[in-house]
Amino acid sequence: MKKWMVIVISAILLLAGCSSKTTGSNSANVSQELTYASTSDVVGLSPILTNDSVSANVIMQVYETLFKRNPKTMQIEPLLAESYTNPNDKTWEITLKKGIKFQDGTDFNAEAVKYTFDKFRDPKTAAPRASLLEPIQSVNVIDDYKVEIKTKYPYGPLLAALAHTAASIVSPTADKNSDLMKTPVGTGPFKFVSWTPGDQIVLEANKDYWNGAPKLKKVTFKVVPEVSTAISMLQTGKVQFIDALPAEQIKRLESIKNVKVTKAEGTPVYYLGFNMKKAPMNNLAFRQAVAYGLDRKAYINQLNGLGVEGNSVIGPKVFGYDQSEEEVGYSYDLEKAKKLIKDNGFEGKEVKMLVPNRDMYMKMAEIAQSQMTEIGLKVKLETMEWGTFLDAATKGQYDVTFLGWANSTADGSELLYPNFHSDNVGSSNRISYSNKQFDQLVNESRQTIDQNARKEKLKEADELLVKDAPVIVMNQGVVTSAVDQSVKGIEIDPTGQWSLYNVHRE
Repeated sequence: MKKWMVIVISAILLLAGCSSKTTGSNSANVSQELTYASTSDVVGLSPILTNDSVSANVIMQVYETLFKRNPKTMQIEPLLAESYTNPNDKTWEITLKKGIKFQDGTDFNAEAVKYTFDKFRDPKTAAPRASLLEPIQSVNVIDDYKVEIKTKYPYGPLLAALAHTAASIVSPTADKNSDLMKTPVGTGPFKFVSWTPGDQIVLEANKDYWNGAPKLKKVTFKVVPEVSTAISMLQTGKVQFIDALPAEQIKRLESIKNVKVTKAEGTPVYYLGFNMKKAPMNNLAFRQAVAYGLDRKAYINQLNGLGVEGNSVIGPKVFGYDQSEEEVGYSYDLEKAKKLIKDNGFEGKEVKMLVPNRDMYMKMAEIAQSQMTEIGLKVKLETMEWGTFLDAATKGQYDVTFLGWANSTADGSELLYPNFHSDNVGSSNRISYSNKQFDQLVNESRQTIDQNARKEKLKEADELLVKDAPVIVMNQGVVTSAVDQSVKGIEIDPTGQWSLYNVHRE
């Protein structure tokens, strides 16, 4: 018996050793490849010529900015920059890190910074986010690794602007010799491999990355138009990461054993916008009627914790927010809405509602269509693919539409100026809102480095906007992600952005 016990115990120990070795081997050999699924394709791959979150997700992996926002503290920190000084209120001297190369082998230096910002600011470029660097008067090369930025006026949000993905530094050589919309070249941790429009974009690790090569060897951005399909792919392991989760899928995602779901209050804001160049959308009574007719609380209750109610366009996570603005807007009042429609002769008015084919916006549109019909309007829905939608919205080919702003700078001035200032009608101000008093307040919020003065001007501008109702806030955003349990290191910051540099699989 003793002999048999010794044999059995030895066998068990041997099997345990094999099991341990096998597990360790499998763990060590986990493929360092990651597939991210998005319902939409990118508009393009140039930071200068794009201004949408889908494109920015790819751009952020390939390119880098002079400064970055710490996702935990929301403070601005140097990235390609080493340091900066302010000789005076309108001058910024930025010292750059040395020894960094673009992915085409050319040097990152002061000339590259000047080239990027000069092209970005050139009216001929027609950069969709041109407003970001509008306050810059000139960019001058002091030496190979020092640039001087002079602004037209003291500009409080400059560092936040320079941390925006649209201000990423491009390779001048690559930009002159190729189309960066199709073949991006930056200094970032991942290099571009291929783009099959409508299908996928493939990146690979930049082995020569100045801060050390990333652990992930390959990243695929897969276009999966149906979010339910993307979730099934996540469940089966064909996809390892999705974000911007639709509310109706949260419970399903949370029930999947191999998936981790995260939710956090964020900076994005989503709103219904009126085409202010068309009647009756440019009539305050019409806008008020729609505002009173939208039961936004009922809508938010359907979001399963993925939306925060509010009237203020500037949200709680954005610089310039003031709690008092929540009391200024229009609360749901069906009878008041119906009366405004009837008294002003709007009954039976046909309204074209333009909507991008993204689940979140479709949900807003369906609910708003029903509620606007109830107050006496005839609402026709028209859906479009993301890139086509952005173009149609910019051209004003709608009566009402749904828009969002990620607030990537987390600064109220950089929310109000691009979206609602008359300077940007025809570009980023897609609702064509024009109000001189509002413009002045926004200008004053940008043209000082006194942060308390900025907050006061932003409060006044936000209050005017909420009362005038060219947009009606549907909800303040919650940033979300769902990742396979093998994926470690993904951090979604309050702006909804993420970098894959520190991500690996195990």
